[in-house]
Amino acid sequence: MKFRLLFILGMLPSLLFAQTLQLHYDFRHTLDPSHNSMNFPTIYFEYFKQKDTSGAFFLKMESDLNGQNHNIGKFYTQLTQSFKFWKPKVYVQVQYSGGLGISEPGSYPYYIANAFSLGAVYPFRWKGAWFSTALSYTYNAFKKPSNDVLYSFYWGRGFWNYKVEFIGDVELYTMNRNTGDSFTSDLNGKSVAFFGEPQVWFRIHKGFAIGSKINLYYHVLTNEDLFQTYPTLAVRFKFN
Repeated sequence: MKFRLLFILGMLPSLLFAQTLQLHYDFRHTLDPSHNSMNFPTIYFEYFKQKDTSGAFFLKMESDLNGQNHNIGKFYTQLTQSFKFWKPKVYVQVQYSGGLGISEPGSYPYYIANAFSLGAVYPFRWKGAWFSTALSYTYNAFKKPSNDVLYSFYWGRGFWNYKVEFIGDVELYTMNRNTGDSFTSDLNGKSVAFFGEPQVWFRIHKGFAIGSKINLYYHVLTNEDLFQTYPTLAVRFKFN
């Protein structure tokens, strides 16, 4: 489950609109071949629009090119809307996410189950950096539905007129161990999962930047008690 809500941008005045296109190359097979069959590229598209401080809309689409001959093997999308009608800088957020795994011929496809979230977000600034903390209820639409809690924390800081950016987010959330399929039918109780993606970007020219993202997983890709760390090399184009 990946959440990049960017609610902190709600702190900025007037109309704000941005789009980014990113290409990452993930080295997870090189670093951990026992759990990953290949290295692969990932394409991200993100769209953000916010008018004054009353709310914001965010769209994210992700395509992992981890199929045969680096065709699309997984697609994920996320839609988020934040809003408020009051003075305190606490926003209500609603969010949808979901996707699917695209199988090779002769194997089985899979769903990334729909998830619907409702919660509160508080953005703030500290020593030139921006932060945002969020707490949400999430309904995960597995075959056996799961009612869960999600805590998220976001940060960002630009240096030298944003020639260098350090941004990222971490998420801690619960999920039913038994999701209603044959693989989890003998499990019970809740699992706690962690996901993080700290990033660093170096602006080369106008909207072009190069950088890296470190994908951090615990109980996300596997039920094993294993902390997985997979860095990428990336290019980004940001346009308004």
